[in-house]
Amino acid sequence: MHASTVRSLLVRGMLAGLIAGLFAFAVAYAVGEPPVNGAIAVEEAKAAGEAPAGHGSHAGHGGGTVAVEVEATEEEEEGISRSAQSTFGLATGVLVYGVALGGIASLAFSFALGRVGRFSPRATAALTAAAAFTTVYLVPFLKYPATPPAVGNPDTIGQRTTLFFLMILLSVLLGIAALIAGRRLAPRLGNWNATLAAGAGFVVVTAVAFAVLPGNEDAVATGFPAGLLWEFRLASLAIQAVLWAVFGIVFGVLAQKTLAPRAAADQEVRLGASAAG
Repeated sequence: MHASTVRSLLVRGMLAGLIAGLFAFAVAYAVGEPPVNGAIAVEEAKAAGEAPAGHGSHAGHGGGTVAVEVEATEEEEEGISRSAQSTFGLATGVLVYGVALGGIASLAFSFALGRVGRFSPRATAALTAAAAFTTVYLVPFLKYPATPPAVGNPDTIGQRTTLFFLMILLSVLLGIAALIAGRRLAPRLGNWNATLAAGAGFVVVTAVAFAVLPGNEDAVATGFPAGLLWEFRLASLAIQAVLWAVFGIVFGVLAQKTLAPRAAADQEVRLGASAAG
């Protein structure tokens, strides 16, 4: 594939990522923000309940609660308000995330096109998006599911973050290994059987990794509402699913329109060369 074509696909991938980010932001605001607000309310109630015990004789007159309210007010004045975080902040983060992943996924598409089977650009884009969603988010999510902010042990957040990114790296490497194994097995087993064998190997090795890597026992504070926790986790899963589904659809259309004229031109050149020969 020519460098100009890859560059064109990169731009279109980033555009598709931006569009996917808009859809993901809509889902995040409508579905993801309510459990986040609920988690914040739980933490504030917990802090308000613990504060009187730390303020001694002032607790009987509500001094602890007043102190918590004053601290919360000061923090909001010094930092970004919650309303700004849930709108402009959320939109910025999701859109930048979508554009970045769209660019990376478009490069993966450029490499995969014609190498994973005789699929059209639209089908290859859908497969690329599905593979990215599975390896980058779904598999790490199954081992280390998302948790609302400020509900875990702050002393272990660095370790938990490292484990999560390690799981992402391992999942992506295993996915690449499964793809290579499937291609090498295809001449002997056929495409279908080779795909099944490579997929089964991916599942088995991933299961071993799940068993070996440590868990996140302190990722959620004791007593945190289980219903609220799973509402947040399902919302996180939905956001990522919408992001990658929209990207796969939009980028597939853009890639098809980009590559179809180039493929036709290359075909004419080959036919002309054959006729001349």
